[in-house]
Amino acid sequence: MSSPSLKDRVTEDMKAAMRAKDSERLGTIRMITSAIKQREVDERIQLDDSQVLAVIEKMIKTRKESIAQFQSAGRDDLVAKEQKEVDLLQGYLPQQLSEAEVDALIAEAIAESGATSIKDMGKAMALLKQKAQGRTDMASASARLKARLGG
Repeated sequence: MSSPSLKDRVTEDMKAAMRAKDSERLGTIRMITSAIKQREVDERIQLDDSQVLAVIEKMIKTRKESIAQFQSAGRDDLVAKEQKEVDLLQGYLPQQLSEAEVDALIAEAIAESGATSIKDMGKAMALLKQKAQGRTDMASASARLKARLGG
């Protein structure tokens, strides 16, 4: 039997949070569900696991940006709230890759795409994204790929 989809896991976690009366967790999970539904309605599609991961990663990125702004404003109370949400959201991401694994995937993407310069970055990045999406910070992976291609 196959494992439940990521969307099903989010729904089950929401029910569990309701039963446990864990309002903080429930609020964050409802935000995930809302973001998934919004994208499904906007695009008239059913999201698969990789698309759900992209939604969750975008939510994490937004919160990390908020954390940086709250830290510079000295709002530690809001930093803590956002960090809790980031921690919960990251629980839905697959096991993160090590630096060495990311470097190996970058080398693989360069080899497969035949990239030789920064002009070929798009092709290599597309391959890298397929292999590493949700398992590493794509912004830093992109920067490392760019450096490898001499950018």
